[in-house]
Amino acid sequence: MNGYNHFTKTDMIAGYAKSKNIPSPRLSVLVSGAMLFLGGLGIILGIYIELSVSLLVIFLLAAAFSIHTFWSLPPEQKMMDMMLFMRNLALTGALLMLLELSTPWVWSLAF
Repeated sequence: MNGYNHFTKTDMIAGYAKSKNIPSPRLSVLVSGAMLFLGGLGIILGIYIELSVSLLVIFLLAAAFSIHTFWSLPPEQKMMDMMLFMRNLALTGALLMLLELSTPWVWSLAF
């Protein structure tokens, strides 16, 4: 769903990315939206699992270390970004575990 939001709310998300000093914020939002959409779709359909996991892991780690920089914020703003940073790391771990599942899985469209 978030990949879809990157395309429907591009300007809003690009504004936030710009506030975090992300280079070429609009292009970055569109590229990251494609990564989220294609990675999620690949996992749901059970196709190109390694590529799908890689796209999502790259996005999550890039977002964690460039957007959710809690260590550089004033104390009253740290908590939310720290939670989002930790969430991204947890999701990264969960995605890496998918690589250990036997594929194709039960309802996979892999051929």
